[in-house]
Amino acid sequence: MGIYFTTFVFPDDNDSGLCRYTHNVIQFIPGLYSMFFLLGLLGNSLVIWVVVFGTRLRNMTDMCLLNLAIADLLLVCSLPFLAYQAKDQWLFGDAMCKIVLGVYRIVFYSGIFFICLMSIDRYLAIVHAVYAMRARTLFFGRIAAAVTWTAGYLASFPEQRFITLQHDGNFCLSVSTSPEDDTNTHFWTVFSTFKMNILGLFVPLFIMVLCYSQIIWKLLGSHSSRKQTIRLVFLVLAVFFCCWVPYNIASFFKGLELLHIYTECKSSQAIALTLQVTEVIAYSHSCLNPILYVFAGEKFRKQLLRLIYRTPCVLCQAIKVFIPQEIVFGSTYSGSSRVSERTTTV
Repeated sequence: MGIYFTTFVFPDDNDSGLCRYTHNVIQFIPGLYSMFFLLGLLGNSLVIWVVVFGTRLRNMTDMCLLNLAIADLLLVCSLPFLAYQAKDQWLFGDAMCKIVLGVYRIVFYSGIFFICLMSIDRYLAIVHAVYAMRARTLFFGRIAAAVTWTAGYLASFPEQRFITLQHDGNFCLSVSTSPEDDTNTHFWTVFSTFKMNILGLFVPLFIMVLCYSQIIWKLLGSHSSRKQTIRLVFLVLAVFFCCWVPYNIASFFKGLELLHIYTECKSSQAIALTLQVTEVIAYSHSCLNPILYVFAGEKFRKQLLRLIYRTPCVLCQAIKVFIPQEIVFGSTYSGSSRVSERTTTV
C-alpha cells in the first residue's frame, strides 16, 4: 500500500461500480522492506559512527553527512511498519500510526533536502574554494542543518494533520479530518501529489544538475582533471534519477487520475501497480546513500577501518585481523592530499 496514494480512499466513478485493485507485488514487499531495513540500518549506522567518532564533525560536509544518515536511518526504520501497512494489517494502534507516518513524511523531505544541501556544499568547495573556507564551517553547517530539518517539517504539511486510523483500525491513512467532506479530501490529495512532484523531484533535480554541471565544468577546465570525482558526480545523479524519477512519474499520472483525466479501470489498475513497484525502488535510495556519499571516499573508508581496529568488541577484533596495519598506523592523508580529499568527495 503506497504511503502517498493508496492511503487515500476514493469512490470509483465508473458505471460498473468499484474498480478492484490487485496488489500484485504485496507478497514481495515484506521481504524487500526487510532487506532495505537491514542494509539501511547497517550502512547509515556506520556513517553516523564514522562521522561522530572518526571525523568528529569538522565542517559543513560532515554535518550534512551526519544529518542525511539520520534522515535515512529514520526512514528505513519505518519500513517494518510499512510492510504490515502494505498488507492492510496495521497492528500498532493510532499513536504509532501518527508517529510512524509523521516521522516518515518529515524525513522523506528532509533527506532529499539534505542531498540538495550537499550538492550546494560540493559546489562551493570546488567552484568557489576560497569563499568556501569561510562559508563551510561547522557553525554554518549547524545552521543549515536546522533550516533543512525545519523545511522538511513544513513540507510534510498538510498531510501531517490528516494522519489517522480508518476502517476498524486496519489502515493507517492520511485522510481529511472531515471524512464526510469528499471534496476537501480530494483537493488535499491532489495537492499533496503534485507538491511531492515539485519538492521531491523537480526542485532537487534542478539544484543537483545546476551544481554538478558547474563542478564538472570546473574540473574539466583545471590542469589536473579528477576523473574519479567526475565519475562519482555522474553516479550520484544517475542513482537519484533512477530511484526517484520513476516513482514521481507514476505519482504524476496518479494525480491526473485524481483529476479524472484517466477514468478507465485498467488505467487505474496500471497506475496502482506502477506505484507499488516504483515506490519499492525509491526506498532503496536510503540504502545507497551511505555508499555514494561516504564510503566512496578514501578518507571515510580509512576512518571506518581505524574505528573497527580500535573498538574492543568481539566482531571488531575478528575483522581487525584482515585490516592492513599500514592503513591503521599510517597518516590518513598528506598535507597535499587533504585538500583534494576534502574537495572531491561528492
